[in-house]
Amino acid sequence: MTPCKQSCRGQPHADLGCSCPGGQRLFLKRKSRVGGKEGNAWSTSPFYREGMTDRVNGNEMKIALVSSLADPGGSTIHDALLSLLYGPHDPYPLEKHELSHHRPGERLIYQDRIDRELDADLVVFLSRHSSQNPVPILTVHATGNFGPAAFGGRGGSLAPTAPAWMHAVLRGLASNAPPGFRVAYEVTHHGPTELDTPSFFVEVGSTEREWKDAAAAFAVARSVLCAAPGDPIPLVGFGGTHYAARQTHIALSSRGAFGHIAHSRDAPRLDSSILAQMVEKTGAVAAYIDKKSIPAGDYARLETLLSREGVPTVPENDLLRMGDLSWESYRKVLQLAEDAAPGGSISFHGTWPDGEPELLDIPADLLEETLRCDAQGFIGGLGKIPVVRIATEKNPVLPRFITAGACKNHVLHHLISLCVNIIRRGENTSIAGDCLTVRKRRFDAGKAEMLGVPRGPLFRRLMDGDTVLVGGREITPEMVVVVTERKIHIPGLEKYL
Repeated sequence: MTPCKQSCRGQPHADLGCSCPGGQRLFLKRKSRVGGKEGNAWSTSPFYREGMTDRVNGNEMKIALVSSLADPGGSTIHDALLSLLYGPHDPYPLEKHELSHHRPGERLIYQDRIDRELDADLVVFLSRHSSQNPVPILTVHATGNFGPAAFGGRGGSLAPTAPAWMHAVLRGLASNAPPGFRVAYEVTHHGPTELDTPSFFVEVGSTEREWKDAAAAFAVARSVLCAAPGDPIPLVGFGGTHYAARQTHIALSSRGAFGHIAHSRDAPRLDSSILAQMVEKTGAVAAYIDKKSIPAGDYARLETLLSREGVPTVPENDLLRMGDLSWESYRKVLQLAEDAAPGGSISFHGTWPDGEPELLDIPADLLEETLRCDAQGFIGGLGKIPVVRIATEKNPVLPRFITAGACKNHVLHHLISLCVNIIRRGENTSIAGDCLTVRKRRFDAGKAEMLGVPRGPLFRRLMDGDTVLVGGREITPEMVVVVTERKIHIPGLEKYL
């Protein structure tokens, strides 16, 4: 028996070498055969913690945290996890689940079928990251091989993954990363591939210096322990370099959550079979394609394959603007837009709440006059209004919009107020009841010529408001101006002023 080195007096602590009751209560260490090789495993069930005995609920999972004894990066992360779990702390979100720690003796990329021995609903691999162009970085990625298996797993095979958990951990890494460290998704690569349980890698890289960096390890550990998936939109991604920049930006700025991501160089080899694996093993509802990073021919072929598989593509701007809108509601927005303007396009504005989407019309003549006054000002003014703008090739704004039904009246008020204020700033207007009258003064070249004014500099002077002399006769600007009026009926106009 090893004496207690911490004078714990029976309290829980993190000394794996201590055989006193305090150490044994939290560390149930055993030899195990993990992935066919001998290693170590610890159970860190929260039920041993004082005051934490009623954690069982319908959302509880069994989560296996796996790091290799042969991996210096994974070992540093493992030590940081234990330090955080068994030092003084408020409960971490991950502790509502049943956690177990597993330490195989071999490299993680060769741990095919390890999940058969783990009794887990989710496997999180904690690992070092290596690169030919090393940079300090913290990464998250799914595992699989789009082509031959150069580093573990089976060629042409992808492992099931967990986009919601990856999304939560990635965002945690962005919050916790030490100065000088980048944060990114990596594209899908290496083994293990032969797993039945959803899994993903969390890595610290890219040299031995970072693998042994305690601050980086604690950043990873905190990000894993604080992961609490919300309501993300599961996606597969295509295009980009090894560190998937666009997919990372989308995930850090929206609910877009990626599972499997294919590098641009893998695009030519993707067929319907591997694409179906990507979608199925991600649980994806849609695909995002980084169009700028993929050759036009490969892009067109990917779109065709996705269409045949019934997988829609979603633009980056829609993901960034979608707010709390559910995927089902988003699909309804697309259908409403297609019904309103077949072949048209949409743009999200404002921050969207979730809710049943509905069409919303404003007076066509009001919008027409507004766009004539200041089209860019109107589009810019939509920035804070939760609305979808519908456009066609010939018309950047239609008088038909889409918004969440619950805020329809609020949005209608803001749209009409925006139009009225733009018109009043740019034109001579008057208001009588529900009628907005717009008066416009326009230089009439025909009148000027009838008064003997020759085309040229004198035209310009009259247009600038100057009086000119023609044959000894004064011609004033008022003599060559035509005034037009347009009346726009807006029910309840006064409340929009």
